Amino acid sequence: MVNNFFPPRTGGSSHLSEALAKGYAAAGHEVLVLTAAYQDAPALEERDGLRIVRLPAWMLPQTRLAVSFDISFTSRPTLLRRVRTLLDDFRPDVIHQHGQFFDLTWATSLYARRRGVPTLLSIHTRLENPRARYAKVFRGLDAIMVKPFMWWAKPKLVVMDVLMQEYVQQRYRGAHSGLVPIPVGIDPEWVLGGNGQHIRERYALGDAPVILSVGHVIPLRDRVALVEALPAVVAAVPDVKLLVVGQIYYPLFQERARSLGVEHAIVAVGKVPKSEVPDLLAAATVESHEQGLGLGTATLEAMAAGVPVVAPARPDNFPGIALRDGENILLCEPGDTRGLAERLIAALTDPAVAKQVGVNGQALIHERFSLSGITDRYLEVLGDMAAARH
Repeated sequence: MVNNFFPPRTGGSSHLSEALAKGYAAAGHEVLVLTAAYQDAPALEERDGLRIVRLPAWMLPQTRLAVSFDISFTSRPTLLRRVRTLLDDFRPDVIHQHGQFFDLTWATSLYARRRGVPTLLSIHTRLENPRARYAKVFRGLDAIMVKPFMWWAKPKLVVMDVLMQEYVQQRYRGAHSGLVPIPVGIDPEWVLGGNGQHIRERYALGDAPVILSVGHVIPLRDRVALVEALPAVVAAVPDVKLLVVGQIYYPLFQERARSLGVEHAIVAVGKVPKSEVPDLLAAATVESHEQGLGLGTATLEAMAAGVPVVAPARPDNFPGIALRDGENILLCEPGDTRGLAERLIAALTDPAVAKQVGVNGQALIHERFSLSGITDRYLEVLGDMAAARH
């Protein structure tokens, strides 16, 4: 398992990598995790059936292009030799990589090509940015650096939703050995049983209806649409609070809130430990954070907790899985601020609608997104790839 992001670093890719690695180990497989050093996490750790090696890393400098996102890279003169030594000792049958632009993905791809080891690459992030000049830079990086590497390495790609599938087909056509659609998997049980009162007391929320918005604030999830919908929501529900949870790398939503006069309705709490997510969900009346750019782990976890989700997203977001507006989720068109406000108001003021959407969303997660089922699907794909090697 290869990912520059791995706990204790927080984030959807990090937590999914850990959950899958633990699932592989629980199924009886030997699992080595290669990741980047992060804060004071040990360089070598053995737990949950995993051997985790954290390689020395440096942090990407804070720039407008990177939006101050804390990306760690492991590149140094000794990296390839260190990776070769670790993997020659481990002798992997298959390598599962995460992130198409990470140096650990590239380093392990070089090893895999030389040793004839198949690679499965899960793509979590599209190199996109809403600002035109940065979008051109990212498109150039995709064309000049990422696609040539992928064309040479020819990994099999996991695409988690239809937007990622379209992105891959547009940016990386011919630069892979096939696509495998596997949605994000979550444990639907761990989000249950939280203490919502604890959260309400900590952030002085009282009995106010709460729009929970979970996830780091970056350009692709900037919360601007939520803020622009907020004046209409506040007019209908004057005591509503928007609880923004996650590191703020891109503060545009706060500037927009000040200009719209709704800053008083926003509580930004910053990054919190994953262990507090059940408490946050228990305090929520509704969850909303996606900006028409696909539905990720935080959305699915909210649905698993029975919290109604409002999302500007496509009903075909997950190939073969039906998202139905007003039934298991509340959907509006991306960019439709009025529609977003209407659905937030419905969830906040109509308990029957909120309850039914929450119950149906929870059932959908158990049926189609349970981590155990998703892990089995990954193991099936990895097993086929390893068998084809021999």
